[in-house]
Amino acid sequence: MPFDAPSTRPVRSRAAPRAIGLWLLGVAAMVWVMVALGGATRLTGSGLSIMEWAPLSGTLPPLSDAEWQRLYDLYRTIPQYQLVNQGFGIEGFKQIFWLEWAHRLWGRLIGLAYALPLAWFWLRGRIPAGYKGRLLLLLVLGGLQGAVGWFMVASGFEADRTTVSPYRLVMHLGLALGLFAALTWTGLSLLRPRPAEAPPATRSIRRQAKAAAWLLVAAMLAGGFVAGNRAGLAYNTFPLMEGQLVPPGYWPMESAWANLTLDVATVQFNHRLLASLAALAALGAAFAGWRRLPPGFARRACLGLGGAVALQYVLGIATVLHAVPVWLGTLHQATAVLVLTAALLALHGLRAPERAS
Repeated sequence: MPFDAPSTRPVRSRAAPRAIGLWLLGVAAMVWVMVALGGATRLTGSGLSIMEWAPLSGTLPPLSDAEWQRLYDLYRTIPQYQLVNQGFGIEGFKQIFWLEWAHRLWGRLIGLAYALPLAWFWLRGRIPAGYKGRLLLLLVLGGLQGAVGWFMVASGFEADRTTVSPYRLVMHLGLALGLFAALTWTGLSLLRPRPAEAPPATRSIRRQAKAAAWLLVAAMLAGGFVAGNRAGLAYNTFPLMEGQLVPPGYWPMESAWANLTLDVATVQFNHRLLASLAALAALGAAFAGWRRLPPGFARRACLGLGGAVALQYVLGIATVLHAVPVWLGTLHQATAVLVLTAALLALHGLRAPERAS
């Protein structure tokens, strides 16, 4: 640390990069589970079952019949109950409540799994130089994600709405993916320092992997708009949509922004297009890595990227063809994080060598 007096004792630094790296990857794995749970709550309509944001008192579930009834009465005031679930009774309410409660509880556990070890490492002086600010920023982003989650849920209580706002859904999903990426990259950087040298082909393959990664991120965010508009319930054929490559209803609105974010045909076609371009880019990077890189981490990571993207593409097709069953839609969303992980591993393995000082 910059303000500590240098030690004259011949002992190792108290910094614990390996322990901190493994801890961050563990928290990233918990975020991965959180994304999957979020997909399940969205697909089952469970996300609007808890109408209160109580970060502390909401940790416990209802413990009495009177509390169950109070929460059920609150739920019966919103459009989702009146237009979709009217009359399904308190037992039906409990079924959707438990999934949303588990989703929120897992978020709280992630907060504890991050904040408590961070405090321990900090107080023990174990954080490597240059990482304190980054770790604090990740803590802030985690807290912000909880607030954005409630901001998203609250949009589903508005008049004539039975689901949350697509814009807020994409904001919530995008922040979750960004938080996962930051945790993963930081953990990897602590576990795997920059190489001293790299094969000549690394630079060009890194450019290919970057292009694939950005296309994958764009496809994931476009998938958020597909989910937010329930666009996966339409055009359940592949590769054609209503018998055409570009559906007849593509781009019907005057506003370009509304077309890109709210029109069912447009958002689904755009997601398909971006996913296809991302798959081609990822497979190209995998092929280049296989042909031009020596055996090692970078080569395996490139091949892993190609395999993960191929798996996700097949799952996406199956999800569309089956009109988004809950289990398949949840698996598709969870596998998106696998794809992001593979992209991060490839980019990390293809980093430029450490510059000589």
